[in-house]
Amino acid sequence: MKKIFLMLALISAVVSANAQVATENSNALDNISLGVTAGVTTPLDFNSVFPLNTVVGLKVQKDFTPVIGVQIEGLAIFNDNHFGDLKTAFKATNVGLNGVINLSNAFWGYKGTPRTFEVSAVGGIGWLHEFDSKDNSLTAKTGLDLAFNLGKAKAVSIVLSPGVYWNLNRGGSIEFNKHNAQLAVMGSLVYHFKTSNGTHHFKTYDVGAMNNEINYLRGKLDECESREPQKVVVKEVVEVPGKVAPVEPTTWEVEFEFGKADLSVDAKAILDTVGDNAVVDIVGMASPEGSDKFNKKLSENRAKAVADYLTSRGVKVGKTVGVGKAINRVAIVTKSK
Repeated sequence: MKKIFLMLALISAVVSANAQVATENSNALDNISLGVTAGVTTPLDFNSVFPLNTVVGLKVQKDFTPVIGVQIEGLAIFNDNHFGDLKTAFKATNVGLNGVINLSNAFWGYKGTPRTFEVSAVGGIGWLHEFDSKDNSLTAKTGLDLAFNLGKAKAVSIVLSPGVYWNLNRGGSIEFNKHNAQLAVMGSLVYHFKTSNGTHHFKTYDVGAMNNEINYLRGKLDECESREPQKVVVKEVVEVPGKVAPVEPTTWEVEFEFGKADLSVDAKAILDTVGDNAVVDIVGMASPEGSDKFNKKLSENRAKAVADYLTSRGVKVGKTVGVGKAINRVAIVTKSK
């Protein structure tokens, strides 16, 4: 009993160490798998190894977390090694309810998809019915599931399951006795049904990274709010007789607030200086903070916001792109004709 408590405490400590990774909540019918099982058993005392007892069956598993699950296993047993001289085709059936602990995820963490190879501990109780004699017995299972997860989505697994099936009350009292037990080696083909999150397994989020990003953005927002707003002064140029007329600008630059793609009043004032008949190209940019995916989308949204505003004024817009990370939070408008 002390060993069991020590194991549970150790698993809890390891899971706590991985608490920065959060698992998406799943529906009641999520994370269910169905396996077809076949294998052989022989008496654990090895007094009569052959003939081997042939076993076929089904197992249904529901995983509540990447570490903990429950499994219902139904087996049909052939041959009569250690079952007596039974005359029926099926010598016995055993239906068990087993708890499952994924040791790989418990000790090394779950990263969003299962590893190619995983080890789980399996144990529980069952009910054995022997045909012909009509005897019923309380059973227990202790064993391992050695899973080879196949494909990119890990939707299918081949599972090798060594274990022991104990007949607990065959001798008249409840006990784990090797003379009333079967050593089993099973193989299963398991399919993991697709879940409501669109995958075949649990979906995770890196809470630590998300918190760091949020705290960073909050700091930048406070920094932006503490600054004095920049004003854009548009000066009217008056032609003086005898003087050369000023050259019309070919490039305009507008700034954006941190993490936003909305045009400010000042930005619109700058864009209003673009000639109505001009043909322009637009490049949106984002400052280096944030992920590549976030910055790429943000820069594209900034370029689109400028393009939409200029188009509404009658300006012809040519190429519009977002370049992701750059040196500043701007969009640059360049006259192409």
